Amino acid sequence: MDIAMVGLGRMGMNMARRLLRSGHRVVAYNRTPGKTDLIVKEGAEGAYCLEEIAEKLSPPRVVWMMLPAGRVVDEHVERFGTMLGEGDILIDGGNSYYRDSIRREESLGRKGIHYLDIGVSGGIWGLREGYCLMVGGNRQVYERIKPLLESLATEGGYLYCGGTGAGHFVKMVHNGIEYAMMQAYAEGFELLNLSAYRDELDFKEIARLWNHGSVIRSWLLELLERAFEDDPRLEGILGYVEDSGEGRWTLKEAIDMGVPADAIAVSLFRRFRSRQEESFSEKILAALRAQFGGHRVLKRPKED
Repeated sequence: MDIAMVGLGRMGMNMARRLLRSGHRVVAYNRTPGKTDLIVKEGAEGAYCLEEIAEKLSPPRVVWMMLPAGRVVDEHVERFGTMLGEGDILIDGGNSYYRDSIRREESLGRKGIHYLDIGVSGGIWGLREGYCLMVGGNRQVYERIKPLLESLATEGGYLYCGGTGAGHFVKMVHNGIEYAMMQAYAEGFELLNLSAYRDELDFKEIARLWNHGSVIRSWLLELLERAFEDDPRLEGILGYVEDSGEGRWTLKEAIDMGVPADAIAVSLFRRFRSRQEESFSEKILAALRAQFGGHRVLKRPKED
């Protein structure tokens, strides 16, 4: 198939490569042309402005965006709404909020342009291992792009999830679960790290062991094994953890639906905590314990 890939970041670039290796014709665009030049050397056709994409593809066109969620996606949807025509397909493969996907589909639908929301998981390993794809939108449009999905996905790794927004909703919940799983591994290894057995324990080997027959085996543990191989006690990195929005959206939906999501909530708030060098709330706790119980308070050393 012919397809345009818009956004050649960590995911988009490797998705373009995987499509090229499967024999698809890929027109590639990135805001900074250096990445476009790079994938052109690997067989893609370069587009150096959005207008070129519409010119280089024949109707019905398929354009796949891999862009940061939010305003950037809206800007591109608006632009493509003026350049694409009836029967063309615009795909958002980024981590967009599913309600935004519903709004965008309604806007483009009035022009006869199809819009699919596809949650993509697989990270930087997707090129080699294949991706997990969660598709939302019109089912007939989904059927039209199946050759692309089959090339991108690992075996059994794509699914039509339902109408518009379903793909991004499923991906949102997927990422909320990911937050909680990561937090559980983090807390478990912190216990190991503070235990009396610390100096005898090989964290890399424990991560490897748990992936052989254990009920907690997972790809995350494989990645953790690699991290410990590079840095056995993770001394070279700071415990500063960002969040990219999906955990917040998952928790918001849980609140709106009245669904208890305790583990996801805790994992998200721990990420917030990781960004504070010194928490004022914990100073409050220490001060209160000193006031009501006379408990010891550690004082900050005075500067000379």
